[in-house]
Amino acid sequence: MPVNPRAVVLHATGVAVMTYGYLNLPDMIANIRMAEMKGGHFQFLTIQGLVLAWITMALSLGCDLFPSRLLRNAKRIILMTALPVSIVISTIYWNLLLFMPHMILMANSEESTPTSSSQVSGPARLSLPVDLALHAAPAIAMFIDFYFFEPRYSKSVSRRGSIVLAALSGSWYSWWVERCANYNGFFPYPFLTENPYNIRVLIYTGATIFSAVSFMVLNALHP
Repeated sequence: MPVNPRAVVLHATGVAVMTYGYLNLPDMIANIRMAEMKGGHFQFLTIQGLVLAWITMALSLGCDLFPSRLLRNAKRIILMTALPVSIVISTIYWNLLLFMPHMILMANSEESTPTSSSQVSGPARLSLPVDLALHAAPAIAMFIDFYFFEPRYSKSVSRRGSIVLAALSGSWYSWWVERCANYNGFFPYPFLTENPYNIRVLIYTGATIFSAVSFMVLNALHP
């Protein structure tokens, strides 16, 4: 089977851009060293989503260069989780960053009240290239990959798979971030820190439902 150069370029670029984003993560957030926080960078949904997206692109590149049914099946399963998670991340992040930045950017630890994005200093606000690599590139790369280089999923697989995988990923992250916050004393995202448990449960549930529905819609619109 001939190699598709456009697919290779997309997948290799995706891997490179996401690797760049990860390697340029700040060592400190809100004047707190990440090494001192339980979960480190992996308490952020962004980073967990980035890893899933990176694996998806790496498997895609492997399929381009070394066609294998095993690699293809693995890529298709992970894509069903990684793509909707990346959509949730990008949708929440960019909307909050534009309209309510104090709800997504951690303020410096010595400050008593949240600040606007223009007042958040240092590593609390990422540089634009890193920001795009973390919060835009994964969703864009997988969206292009799905629509131009992947066949659509059957209706039954899309519905059942997206619901099951969204429930699993949503349950995992909600458990993990609650556990990290119990140790650290705060959540990695201010909109979680500033809400009581019952509201956080609604946030987790809403994000999980949005994840499943977004994939079903994307699959239904796939030509």
